[in-house]
Amino acid sequence: MISVILLLYVGWFFLAWKTGILLFLGLLLLAALISGVVLHTFFLVREIRRNEQHDAFINAVTHELKTPVASIRLYLETLQRRPVDEEKRQEFYRIMLEDSDRLLGTIEQILRTGRAGSSSRKPNVSKVDLGAVVEECVARTRTLHRLSPESLRYQPGLTMMILADPDEVRAAVSNLIDNAVKYSGSDVQVAVETVPADHDFAWVRVRDQGPGIPKTELKQIFKRFYRAYGPVATRIPGTGLGLYIVRSVAKRHGGRAWAESEGPGRGSTFVLELPLAR
Repeated sequence: MISVILLLYVGWFFLAWKTGILLFLGLLLLAALISGVVLHTFFLVREIRRNEQHDAFINAVTHELKTPVASIRLYLETLQRRPVDEEKRQEFYRIMLEDSDRLLGTIEQILRTGRAGSSSRKPNVSKVDLGAVVEECVARTRTLHRLSPESLRYQPGLTMMILADPDEVRAAVSNLIDNAVKYSGSDVQVAVETVPADHDFAWVRVRDQGPGIPKTELKQIFKRFYRAYGPVATRIPGTGLGLYIVRSVAKRHGGRAWAESEGPGRGSTFVLELPLAR
């Protein structure tokens, strides 16, 4: 459409160059038409991408909900239909509990996203020992993924009290650590540390040796429903909400969250900044 309009108006200009007023009005009309086409294309592409992200989110959530339910049902039917020795029974119970935790985690992730996106709901802040929260999240992730202390290392810093909602901080830190572990593949090498940024803020820094992040996606990955592209990312289960929750928690507390990476294949570093309690 733009090409045809340009062709028509350029030809019209050479044929009727003496009519200055018509030329001026024609140029205004041309600019308006081109602007309209460009804006329409921009919003159309944005809407298409948003719909694709929503579809990917629905598919991911469906998988995350259906898989543990199907697994629990299978083990329950096995226990119901035939006798199972005590050792096998205890193994079934363990697997069902893990699937229940996975299901509960997905539901909590979705509910927390709604709470994080609500601007009217203020966080219930109190003085929180940041190091203790991070240490608790690290221990939980080690247990959940069966990791050794060498694979998931925690380097505690100075004792730092922050002014925050403990549940929200716990969720944000857990998402950062869990995200780093999942994207590290089979060889997990994740380091977590707490450091003072200055007199007003503290940092939780999570480093991994995973696939890295392209420069163009360092800000995109914190958007809701957004999931990084690539052969590694497509195999990682998730809903695309973890980093969105991290950024929302940081903003609600007056802090920030960002990612750093030298590029694909060179690992990533995620930083959560929270205000210190005065």
